[in-house]
Amino acid sequence: MHVEVAATVPGAAPVATDAPAGALDARAKRAADIAARHADAVDREGRFPAEAVAALKAERLLGIQVPASLGGEGASMSEIAELCAVLGRACSAAAMVFAMHHIKLASLVTHGGDSTWHRGLMQRIAGEQMLIASSTTEAGIGGDLRNSLCAVEAEGTGDGDTFRLTKEASVISYGAQADLILATARRHKEAATSDQVLVALLADQITLERTSTWDTLGMRGTCSDGFLLKAEGLPVVQVLQKPFAEIAAQSMLAASHLLWGSVWFGIASYAVDRARAFVQAEARKKPGQVPPGALRLAEAANELQAMRSTVVAGLARYEAAKGDPDALSAIGFSIMLNNVKTTVSAQAVDIVQRALSVVGLAGYKNGTPFSLGRQLRDVLSAPLMINNDRILSNTANLLLVQKGSGKLLSA
Repeated sequence: MHVEVAATVPGAAPVATDAPAGALDARAKRAADIAARHADAVDREGRFPAEAVAALKAERLLGIQVPASLGGEGASMSEIAELCAVLGRACSAAAMVFAMHHIKLASLVTHGGDSTWHRGLMQRIAGEQMLIASSTTEAGIGGDLRNSLCAVEAEGTGDGDTFRLTKEASVISYGAQADLILATARRHKEAATSDQVLVALLADQITLERTSTWDTLGMRGTCSDGFLLKAEGLPVVQVLQKPFAEIAAQSMLAASHLLWGSVWFGIASYAVDRARAFVQAEARKKPGQVPPGALRLAEAANELQAMRSTVVAGLARYEAAKGDPDALSAIGFSIMLNNVKTTVSAQAVDIVQRALSVVGLAGYKNGTPFSLGRQLRDVLSAPLMINNDRILSNTANLLLVQKGSGKLLSA
């Protein structure tokens, strides 16, 4: 990929953004149907869910979070979470790609409105249905979101209006397929590792040299390869000037935990439906008798309801705090989001395992109407995506300075 230098976003001229007919859920259902059709092949071949992403673009679902004034639909986090759950039932990898895209878009929408360049970029995302990837992990620091080794380095001897960036990214999910990468880096060469910024990098402005491949137990279609990322001669206007610490606290943390949780809910919901269908089929074979798996099904359904309540409550807290930087940065809010992630990720694994115990060998085998092997392998990633122990350690530190309210209806 050759480097291009531009003062404005290339191709940011107004484009048609008419959405397909139908409500968001109808459009998501059409995309999910296509995703489900190819989910097994995506998993088996460890390949990018190209058909699903093409369907998401055709339904114009990649730009729905962009404000209507910039060509999007101004969709809320709750609306996007619902779509993540719908896709999660169909294809875990496609759902996770959709979630990660909107997690990064949330940072851009929330913090890029004051920049002419980034507003133009949002217009392109809505108009062209650009796919956004994230580059936060880095060799030497792993998945520590709030630290970077690489830095935005000013170029030339002039007024420093261009920069270069070299990042040894241990993981960039679907990096080879993305149209845009939002990467974290130190603000400048002398900055502390925690003094970070978020940089928007168009695909034709960078080079990506693959350094590792994604051959995993589950979530194989996210194609989270490692890359050496290089960019040169780019205008500094592409760097979001707000500290990444604020971006992470006020948008990225909430979007990550709530949208990931919604994907995991979709996977768990599918598993419970398969278990329900199995028990109902067994009941029809022996009228008047309660099938052996019915009790385990009831337990799984109970756990799924609790899981749903946790995600919905988190979404409600986020929607109420949206637009209030103090509320979004509050200790109690961060603890709530951490608890959503650790609780829901553990529940998802437990629910799918319970569902598998209900359907037995019919779920353990591939190619049956009750197969759950792919769902189990995919959901096992949930506690590992930002390891739960790391999040619990962060929560423990926050609890040292938090004062509890003891109230039921408010934290």
